[in-house]
Amino acid sequence: MSLPAGTHILPDPQAVARAAAERLIAACGENHSERIAICLSGGSTPKVLYGLLAGPDWAGRVPWERIHWFFGDDRVVPWDDPRSNVRMVREAFGHGSRIAPTHLHFIPSDAGAEIGARAYERTLLDFYGADGLAPDRPLFDLVLLGLGEDGHTASLFPGKPAVDEARRLVAPVPEAGLAPFVPRITLTVPALASARHVLFLVTGAGKRAPLARLAAGEDLPAGRVTGAGAVAWLLDAAAAG
Repeated sequence: MSLPAGTHILPDPQAVARAAAERLIAACGENHSERIAICLSGGSTPKVLYGLLAGPDWAGRVPWERIHWFFGDDRVVPWDDPRSNVRMVREAFGHGSRIAPTHLHFIPSDAGAEIGARAYERTLLDFYGADGLAPDRPLFDLVLLGLGEDGHTASLFPGKPAVDEARRLVAPVPEAGLAPFVPRITLTVPALASARHVLFLVTGAGKRAPLARLAAGEDLPAGRVTGAGAVAWLLDAAAAG
């Protein structure tokens, strides 16, 4: 199997998380302004990454006071629901983490998919300081993404309208492509691609099939995400096969 360009193979999910932490710290170091923007992903490997960043070996290297944390997607469930990315991130970083409450920008999933999507797009544009994204000024310093077994990323599922959304930055997903089948809210390809760095974290043998499909040139949502800089893929040995 020919793996995507920018692929790095590591022994296990823990090694993937450590490599991602190094890249996150490096991305922060490239930005010398007062604000850094990082887009978070759901999933088990990102959860390990967030725990590392909040832990004793890494916390001192993270410029917490400058980072604003955003979400690539979430399910339309209460924030304390086990299926919520908000809950996962809060638990992974620790409820006593160093993230300022005003720096963790939740998707307002309690408002419903359509209203929540429009509200979060306004949040992104207000942070950005303009009514549209400019190619030479990315919204995010780093976007973290995963890869679903069907080739989806964030909540951009194959064959669903949100994949082809070219104007909006955030889209409702009334019908998910995989379980749990609850409505979702997702950043679109234009929003995810407005990044200095895009980093895919892919672990587990279940990801071999979508990686092979991407390598064969199939048009899957994960393959549509580009970035202002390079797109990197961190795979563990099980995913790489």
